[in-house]
Amino acid sequence: MNDQIQRFLFEDTNVRGEIVTLEQAHAEVMDRHDYPPAVTRQLGELLAAVALLTETIKLDGTMSIEVRGKGPLSLLMAESNPGGELRAIARLDEEAALPAEDAGFSELVGEGQVTITLDPRGGHRYQGIVALNRDSLAGCLEDYFAQSEQLPTRLWLADDGQRAGGLLLQRLPDEALNQDEDAWERTVHLASTLSETELLAVEQLELLHRLYHEETVRVFEPKALRFACTCSRERIAGALMSLGGEELHAILAEQGGIATQCHFCHTRYEFTVAEVEAMLEDPEEPPTLH
Repeated sequence: MNDQIQRFLFEDTNVRGEIVTLEQAHAEVMDRHDYPPAVTRQLGELLAAVALLTETIKLDGTMSIEVRGKGPLSLLMAESNPGGELRAIARLDEEAALPAEDAGFSELVGEGQVTITLDPRGGHRYQGIVALNRDSLAGCLEDYFAQSEQLPTRLWLADDGQRAGGLLLQRLPDEALNQDEDAWERTVHLASTLSETELLAVEQLELLHRLYHEETVRVFEPKALRFACTCSRERIAGALMSLGGEELHAILAEQGGIATQCHFCHTRYEFTVAEVEAMLEDPEEPPTLH
């Protein structure tokens, strides 16, 4: 099954939707880390969710969803852009015991919040924050749409450790489009009959047919998705510069250079004393590529 997202809408209604399936991208994210199964499932659901929301909001830039909590799983973060590039990471509290294999979202994350950041190529950065008041990631994201976007939105997310999938339905505010007053309730009810196995294993068009064979559904060209990390030597250098000269000099004195790696893809970056000193002398000059 290809990694892709499929947009669709119901004719003569103001209801639209998307289905996403991730297999190769899922593997590339998870293979770089050794997450417990329960964490893999939650991170896979977040990866599917960020793809769905990026396509829904139609952002010309980067979207990230960050879940921070007080439970053993302290961070879940996924990022996507309009080019269909995805990356994600999770962080466990080092002092907490490993979660049980069947641990759910609330048990893993505990109290906390979801932050959705929209970073357009042009214009101002926007952040929306919603508390973790629901028992699932999907529920928390539905709360975000209700509070920040004021658009009725339903999400179904699944992950079996090998693949992730998601379905999103949304009711648009334009009632002029709607010639079927029961469309929203009916399409949501039918989607609620969907099993996680179907969401993960059934081809997208077949899935739409199974759910909505009595509806008139218009589908659009699917969009390919893939894992890609946006790290670079220049971006890592910028992150180092944010530490300030005093701390960088302390690291150089102790280590004789700086070696670090990207948390997402594990690419290793090394900077010599001379390179760091040159960056400190002229912060506007990008580091030399090696």
